[in-house]
Amino acid sequence: MEVKIRLLKKGYRKNKAFYQDFITNKIIEKDEYFTDKIITLPSHKPFPIYMGKGSDSQRKEEFLQAFCILADHYITSNRDLHLDEVVWHSYFLTHHRDYLINKYPSILEGQNHFENIVTKAFDWENYIYKCVLATEYVEDYANTSEEKEYYYQLILDNLDVYNYIIKYEIFRNKDFLLKLLKIIDELEISPIMKAKIKDRPNLGKDERYGRRVIFELNKSYPVVMAPMLEEDELKEEILRALNLYYDISTLSISRVTI
Repeated sequence: MEVKIRLLKKGYRKNKAFYQDFITNKIIEKDEYFTDKIITLPSHKPFPIYMGKGSDSQRKEEFLQAFCILADHYITSNRDLHLDEVVWHSYFLTHHRDYLINKYPSILEGQNHFENIVTKAFDWENYIYKCVLATEYVEDYANTSEEKEYYYQLILDNLDVYNYIIKYEIFRNKDFLLKLLKIIDELEISPIMKAKIKDRPNLGKDERYGRRVIFELNKSYPVVMAPMLEEDELKEEILRALNLYYDISTLSISRVTI
């Protein structure tokens, strides 16, 4: 079922009065918060928008639920709509207030919780953004339900690397992202990529091997055009980058081709 959404005006995200009107359920009554623009989304079905808490299994389940609902109900919409933060904020705040409160009751405890969960800036740290990109990429890239399930699981098994890939604009394309995650799977280095780097005081306190690999690929661009490489070439670059921080000679010979 299609749904009409009146879009919010800019300035709502840090607005104390707006937050108080959300608590008292008065936002929809006040024209001053809205533009005259009305858009249409293809569905009225809510989905999880925040996976920052809970066990790994709970978070994965919420991600999968969001992927499934987005794939079945929203990704067919215009890309300009499903990659617009105002569209999603307007939609959830005016059509799914009860859903938000029931699922994330902390948003009534303070504006900081509300801004972190509901009106967070639409970038690589925003969970709707993560889910929309993942769904768009997988649905467009994979041909069968089995392939789609495989790539969704790859993303969930390598969320830290996924986050760092979509942080960099040059890497934000489905071919590179899914190809890189597939290589991590084939090399069986996912546990290494998630692990903290030890005994490197020159690096940050919580540096991970996967983050540094993406950092190195970004740093070498455009000398090495990582997003354009074929799979075998990209595999070599990943291993070279990893070898700067981790002794890849300790890996199984069958996994290392460099």
